[in-house]
Amino acid sequence: MSGNRTFTMIKPDAVKLNHTGAILAQIIAGGFRIVAMKYTKLSAEKAGEFYAIHKERPFYGELVAFMSSGPIVAAILEKDNAVEDFRTLIGSTDPAKAAEGTVRKLYGTNVGENAVHGSDSDENAKIEGDFFFNAFERF
Repeated sequence: MSGNRTFTMIKPDAVKLNHTGAILAQIIAGGFRIVAMKYTKLSAEKAGEFYAIHKERPFYGELVAFMSSGPIVAAILEKDNAVEDFRTLIGSTDPAKAAEGTVRKLYGTNVGENAVHGSDSDENAKIEGDFFFNAFERF
């Protein structure tokens, strides 16, 4: 059974280019309810912790540097079938291959700077949401 919550981050590239409002509007228009949200900046240490699953991959250092390069918007979203529906809304990791009208097609620059993060499973959505939000920050 699919869960009804997922996690997202609007990445530093999209925040810097002032796409935050448009991306949030697209998320809401997609039927998602924001149950937690914060504007914050990851330290290199926290970005490394969040992306620890990729520690042995060649792009890890670049990913950590990018994700700690500027502010992000973290959010927990709610909707039936949240993870799968959100991954459809944001599109392929590579904006050049993303479907027309998806967040990454509209606002992503390249595979590394693709505007948003979206959880890839219900389990990771919970882990990632818990990384950023405590129980008092969820509504």
